[in-house]
Amino acid sequence: MSWFKREKAGISTATANKKEAPDGMWNKCPTCKKPLLHLEQVENDYVCQYCGHHLRIGSKEYFSILFDNNEFTELFATLSSGDPLEFFDSKPYPERLKESQAKTGLKDALRSAHGKMNGQDIVIACMDFSFIGGSMGSVVGEKIARSIDYCIEHRLPFMLISKSGGARMMEAAFSLMQMAKTSAKLALLAQAGLPYVCLLTDPTTGGVTASYAMLGDINIAEPGALIGFAGPRVIKETIKKDLPKGFQTSEFVLEHGFLDFIVDRRQLKDKVATYLRLVG
Repeated sequence: MSWFKREKAGISTATANKKEAPDGMWNKCPTCKKPLLHLEQVENDYVCQYCGHHLRIGSKEYFSILFDNNEFTELFATLSSGDPLEFFDSKPYPERLKESQAKTGLKDALRSAHGKMNGQDIVIACMDFSFIGGSMGSVVGEKIARSIDYCIEHRLPFMLISKSGGARMMEAAFSLMQMAKTSAKLALLAQAGLPYVCLLTDPTTGGVTASYAMLGDINIAEPGALIGFAGPRVIKETIKKDLPKGFQTSEFVLEHGFLDFIVDRRQLKDKVATYLRLVG
């Protein structure tokens, strides 16, 4: 009987009639390796529903999570890097910029916007790792500086979401100058009595960690994020010792006093909004 046995072995669908799943519909959790449906990821704020791993996301996703109804006004959206050093490696720097802009749809590695979070006005600046590794160049520093000026002018709290491989080598000293520039602007924000919230995500390294990413009135991080200045391999080769288990994870950094707390992305909006109400 056909109820209990197959009429034909193998797949009966003709090859010409097979349909491929659209790109981006599924991906795999890098921790537990289980398949994740994109719609479920969106509903779960891009956190794996099986193991809790926080997937890497960019400004588009963070803004949709944090701003009420995903409504915001982007600030200084047209800024784009120049090539003051005429840098050339495997290709000219302007060509590298154009390729990254075309691939990501971004002007540079940071976007800033003004909107409401649980009814409270706030400016959020968010780094995008997909744009040249979230590297800190002159545009990143300028956008942060201008965002802080905007906050001071309009008496608004400021939140910065860091995700970066560090300074942008193609801009050399121009990149490193952003560390001092943004730190000085943050001192003005503090003098104005306005809150500054730092969120460190995976990864936050290099000159970003050594400057604005760790200067918040409150420093928080997502679970399992890599946080450090130099990478584990470089440190191990320098000190000639094995590193502790979990070295440079947000949990390790919290244990050693560099963070105030770790927050699950699904609770991030409410936690930050509550903090702003308490200090406001």
